[in-house]
Amino acid sequence: MPLMMSEEGFENDESDYHTLPRARISQRRRGLEWFICGGWKFLCTSCSDWLINICRRKKDLKARTVWLGCPEKCEEKYPKNAIKNQKYNIFTFIPGVLYEQFKFFLNLYFLVVSCSQFVPALKIGYLYTYWAPLGFVLTVTVVREAVDEFRRYKRDKEMNSQLYSKLTVRGKVQVKSSDIQVGDLIIVEKNQRIPSDMVFLRTSEKTGSCFIRTDQLDGETDWKLKVAVSCTQRLPALGDLFSINAYVYAQKPQLDIHSFEGTFTREDSDPAVHESLSIENTLWASTVVASGTVIGVVIYTGKETRSVMNTSNPKNKVGLLDLELNQLTKALFLALVALSVVMVTLQGFVGPWYRNLFRFLLLFSYIIPISLRVNLDMGKAAYGWMIMKDDNIPGTVVRTSTIPEELGRLVYLLTDKTADGGGSGWPLLYCSRSIIHNLYLLLFETVGYSHPC
Repeated sequence: MPLMMSEEGFENDESDYHTLPRARISQRRRGLEWFICGGWKFLCTSCSDWLINICRRKKDLKARTVWLGCPEKCEEKYPKNAIKNQKYNIFTFIPGVLYEQFKFFLNLYFLVVSCSQFVPALKIGYLYTYWAPLGFVLTVTVVREAVDEFRRYKRDKEMNSQLYSKLTVRGKVQVKSSDIQVGDLIIVEKNQRIPSDMVFLRTSEKTGSCFIRTDQLDGETDWKLKVAVSCTQRLPALGDLFSINAYVYAQKPQLDIHSFEGTFTREDSDPAVHESLSIENTLWASTVVASGTVIGVVIYTGKETRSVMNTSNPKNKVGLLDLELNQLTKALFLALVALSVVMVTLQGFVGPWYRNLFRFLLLFSYIIPISLRVNLDMGKAAYGWMIMKDDNIPGTVVRTSTIPEELGRLVYLLTDKTADGGGSGWPLLYCSRSIIHNLYLLLFETVGYSHPC
């Protein structure tokens, strides 16, 4: 049915048409203001991401057929089952750290001031008086980032070096987590982390089911029930998994951790066995076996696992204190410019006043203390070290030393219905006792725990 419009509607349209030029002008003004106030950073970031995506040809993910215990039958080459949480590599470390640091106005300001001393007309002192403080600040930052990166490397190496039992025709062999391939039959013991996404084939429990803990995957502390494939669970012995001709057809890797579509097929039986698979027959990576011993066939490894696909790329985290310091630096810079303009005005704008203006900016540059930044970085490093060495919270790991002071800004603590901090009876935070004393009282004594302090 055609749309009907009254004459009033056409009149309104005409009036709107006459207002279009003004609207466009206002949009242009807003766009210019947006570009000056920080839109250029967004455009630069978007362009760089676009170029990176072009350089990195993303592989098209497809459904796959996985034969039990036969990785050599895989149709494609799948990613290595290795965990990597590092932000940089040996080539991008220095450029990446410097880029992240010079995004702050404070560091960029001192870089411009230091570079200006190479101009003879603007030189007002020795070069080392400008470059030495800036170099010291950058050195402290680079060392701190290097320590964090080395810690991430050690944690990844520890996870990738964990040993698992792999079932082969000749029996069980020990393999590292990073050496697991699609199609391998992996045995996971109780309280052991599942190294990759698998289809649940057998369990030591007579019920043919087991429980797993998924708190490291979805944050839920309750156990999840998983059911083994009935065809493989009924086999008399483990070695019989190699005597059958069976495969798993799995959907392409996806983000959703609460769904799975696939089929299990056994071809050597008459008639052939076809069994549909669902989320109850899967064992996702980063979960932990809570009961019994499980055996599964690996279907996804490395960056194609559910846990890795739901993890964003590691980025540099910036705390509110750094942002506030950056805003303070801008305010001091405006005051510095105003003071320099006043001095040039008192001179009467004689001679090359613009050069005198810049020289006054250099003379008064110490109004902005460069020690603020280095003291902040050293304080964060010391605070992170104190957290890890605190006897009251043993085993605490500081994964990044850039935002430990954010713990002192806690206003609300959100938790689940048990209010036990993930089942451990200890909240996942670290604050000064004098500041957070009342929070401990509220969190522990109201739910029946004794005060830990």
